[in-house]
Parts: sequence; C-alpha cells; structure tokens
Amino acid sequence: MRHLPAFPDLRAFLGWLDSQGDLLRLSDPVDLKHEMTAVQMAALRRGGPALRFDAARQGDRRAGMPVVANLFGTRTRVAAGLGRSPDEIDDLGAFLAALRTPAPVGGLRDALARWPMLKAALATRPQVLRRAPVQEVMAETDLTALPVQTPWPGDAGPLITWPVVMTRAHGTDPGAAHVYNLGVYRAQVLGADRLILRWLAHRGGAAHARTWARAAAAMPVALALGADPALLLSAALPLPETVSELSFSGVLRGTRAELVPARTVPLMVPARAEIVVEGWVHPGEVAPEGPFGDHTGYYNAVENFPVMRVSAITHRRDPLYLSTATGRPPDEPSVIGEVFNRLSLPLIRGQIPEIRDLWLPPAACSYRVAIVSIDKRYPGQARRVMMALWGMLPQFSYTKMIVVVDDDIDVRSWDDVMWAVSTRMDPGRDLVQLSDTPMDYLDFASAREGLSGKLGLDATTKIGAETDRAWGQVMAPDPAHEARAAALLDAAWRKAAE
Repeated sequence: MRHLPAFPDLRAFLGWLDSQGDLLRLSDPVDLKHEMTAVQMAALRRGGPALRFDAARQGDRRAGMPVVANLFGTRTRVAAGLGRSPDEIDDLGAFLAALRTPAPVGGLRDALARWPMLKAALATRPQVLRRAPVQEVMAETDLTALPVQTPWPGDAGPLITWPVVMTRAHGTDPGAAHVYNLGVYRAQVLGADRLILRWLAHRGGAAHARTWARAAAAMPVALALGADPALLLSAALPLPETVSELSFSGVLRGTRAELVPARTVPLMVPARAEIVVEGWVHPGEVAPEGPFGDHTGYYNAVENFPVMRVSAITHRRDPLYLSTATGRPPDEPSVIGEVFNRLSLPLIRGQIPEIRDLWLPPAACSYRVAIVSIDKRYPGQARRVMMALWGMLPQFSYTKMIVVVDDDIDVRSWDDVMWAVSTRMDPGRDLVQLSDTPMDYLDFASAREGLSGKLGLDATTKIGAETDRAWGQVMAPDPAHEARAAALLDAAWRKAAE
C-alpha cells in the first residue's frame, strides 16, 4: 500500500516534511490580513515548501499560535499526504477502484494476494478513545482568538479556509461514524461565538441540515482544524455519497482513524486534530456571507448561509492553526485537484471502460473543462462518453465543456488537443449543446444562478455513419529513420561541444 509512514496528525506530517527540506519556518512578522495570502501564493507559484508562520500578527498584536499554510502546494506533497510518491498515484487509484468493486476470490493464492485489500478494509473502522490530545485544553469560546486569515482585499472579514466540517443526519447514532459527512466548507467568523457555514445545496452538510430542519431541531456540528493529511484529503475528495470520508481516511492512512466524543455536541471528533470548534446550527438561522475571493478568481456575491453558534473550542496545549487561500489557479485546491484527477481515473475507467485518459486543466478552475481520450470503436461513441461523464459524479455536472479525442492524442498537450480540434472536428456536425443544466452558481458567465449550458466537442476521427468521406491518413516518419536522426544529431552535438 504505502511506503511512507502513517501520519497520525498534522505535526507528524510537518516533521516529515521538515526532514525532507520541504518546510520553511518564517520568523518575521506577517499580517493575517491580506499579507499572508501574498506570501502563500508566491511560495506556491514557485513550487516552494510548506510554510510555518511563527510570528503571525493580527493587526498590532501577535497571534497566539503558529499558522501553517501551503501544506499541499505541490503535487509531491499531496501524494505524500496520501502516503505515496507521485509516480505511485496511478497504482493507488487502481487499488481504491478495486477496493470498491472487488473481483471474486480465485483460490488460496489469490486470497493471500488480497491481504493488503483486507487490511485496508479493516483500517476503515475508527477507534474511539476516552482521552485525546485535541481536548487537552478547554479554551474560552472566542473565535477571534484564533489566527484566522482575511485573504483578499475585498473580503468581508476573517475566513476559516481549511475546516473539516463534520455533520450527521437527524435520527442517526452519534457513535456510528460511518454515517458522518466530512466536507471542507469555508466559514466566515462573525464574532466570538458565531460563524457562517457556506455549504452548497448539493453537498452532504446541506443534506444533513435539511433533515434536522424537517424535525425542527438544532443540528450538532464540529469543525476540525488542523487534522491529519489523510483526513484532510478524504474530506476534500469528491467521493460517492455512499462512501464515508472517515472510513476512507483509514484506507489512505493505513491505520484506523482515532475519534473521541465531543464535549458539548453529540458527535465524534478527530482525537489528534489541533483544534475543534463545536456548536449548533438552528433551523432558519442564516446570515449574509461574503463577499470573498473564490477559486474562480472573482469575488462571489453576498448570499445567506446557515449560522453556527459555537458551544466549545478545544485544542492541544501548543496548537497549530492550518490555513490556505483560494484564488485564480494555480492555488492550493487546484494542485490538490490535479492529483485527485489521476487518483479517480481508474474509477472512471471502471464505469466508462473506453476512456484512456482524462485531464481537468487547473487553469479551468479544476473542473469546468475536461479533455478526454478514448479508444474509439463505433459511431457516436464520443457523445455517449460525454453524457456518461456529465451524469457520473455531481462534480462532473459542473463541467461546462468536454472535448473528446482519440487515444493518439496527449490530453495534457494543448498543441495535441488543438490539432485534433482543428482537423477532426466540424462545428456543423460535432458540437453537442445542452441548456439549463446544473452549474456552480459562482459561475458569473451563466445567465441564471445554478443553471448553465453544456458544450461537447467531438474531436475524434470520424468512422462509419459519422462521415461520407474517406478519412485522411496521419503522417508519421519511419521509426528507424527517427532513431537514426537522433543518433546523428547527438553525435554531431557532442563533437561540436568538444
């Protein structure tokens, strides 16, 4: 499974990054308002290390704890958070796809070969502790004491950007962790004991909130700040609704998740998180959230979202505060998305076997555009793949444009893709256009909030009934001549260098 050690908490991961020379400690004062974002973005765009701000400042006073940022600012660190090197992500994706739909066991040898899969399944069962590091200190219920960033100049105020928000549906057992939803939803700090949770209608937290509202009951909520990397990445992954993020984190971590009962709400919380904020969301209590800079590169509009009344804050004796900033890519979410793209490919192939590769360009806000290569065998196949992708996962329902190409095209090469679009696509025949389909309402290009069109481009070679013309033959040199040319040029360059 994983060749890196299991990281039980954030500080273990930071210690490992430090040993690899991939953690930078900043002792100079850096203001949480706007300035820290500039430092984070500069480090990320240079492919720099994770950052620990030891002298973060809230205006004229020093923050009460260090701030960690740019944690997953490179693909290598995202892979490390999964316990692997970047070149092992494809194998991990294949393993996870097999874990979801295992083939029948074929004898003792096959059963023994499945041991890693069995071990991973056992690691999905959380372990409940009676005492936990995250509850070493019962702090004053004051959100303003946390070093919360105000990322962008046009932001409405301090914004918690890396919370793992934990909820469960009304009527479920608080001890049944597999029914929990974990999501990363930004949270605007309104004051000492109130914040706004921005969860969209299709997300798990919002679905749980509706069950409590129907029962006219307040919903318990917990925010884990500074969780271990497996839990952070599981909460961010676009997992199917039937897959528990807590359980999935055990598979990624290679060890069982450790939980502890919260102090003031009927929920289990990560035992080794740095900070936990507990509270309640009351039906119908909302407040205007925003504006805040978002992953689109624009400030979103002000809208009402649920208010959480904080009932407790617990933390370690020497806590770290984990933060990030989102903006026009590249940003940390877009880097994470690149790795998740590769991780999900085997699962996508399991549903749509003809897909050979799929790329979600980070510059397209990670999911707005998809480039797909297929092993084309019959007329109309490209259109079938488009429809299958749009309906496969909720995240693909927000993909505005899908370009389908043949498997001789490198989906990550813009030159390759544009050549295919220019020579294999006829706008009068090969465009698929849909209207009034679901869309992220932050997309200001759409005429109406939450609804947008979809565009599919079939840039594959046309076969059978798709065309009445004989298709051209792709030019390619003789491989032997290519090898000879390379040898001649290499020899000439070496001689010239002497």
